[in-house]
Amino acid sequence: MDILLLILGFACIIIGLIGSFLPVLPGPSVSWVGLALLYFTNAVPANYWILGIALLITVIISVLDYVIPAKGTKRFGGSSYGIWGTNIGLVIGILAPIPFGFLIGPFLGALIGELIYDFKDHNRALKAAAGSFVGFLAPSFMKFVICVMYLGLFVWIVWKYKSELF
Repeated sequence: MDILLLILGFACIIIGLIGSFLPVLPGPSVSWVGLALLYFTNAVPANYWILGIALLITVIISVLDYVIPAKGTKRFGGSSYGIWGTNIGLVIGILAPIPFGFLIGPFLGALIGELIYDFKDHNRALKAAAGSFVGFLAPSFMKFVICVMYLGLFVWIVWKYKSELF
């Protein structure tokens, strides 16, 4: 049973890493679940401090994930069309077989969304698209760093209790 929980926990950590860039997956939350699964094993004693602090960080990052893009878009004069365009462009960019599609897609999506909103003002659309893109990148980078930290913590705990786990 411990091996199954270990495999499921590691899978959650990896899915969380991928989810730090995909808008449909809550990356840090899934990574936290992977970390919590590790503590459900019989070999690893429960450390509620680590789980509690990690959960608090996950909640804060999840709230900021909704606040930062909206603030970034508004600061650069964008609209909700830019935010939607960023998310749609991200999905298309990830699925498209082009290099750096996960970066090109959100910017082009935001630009197209802003041009749909106001076709006549190209400069405002470009500025708003840049703001929407920065608003996408900042929380994605924060989520990725947190997920990498959870991965490191997971590996460290497994390494520490490897004789009991295997």
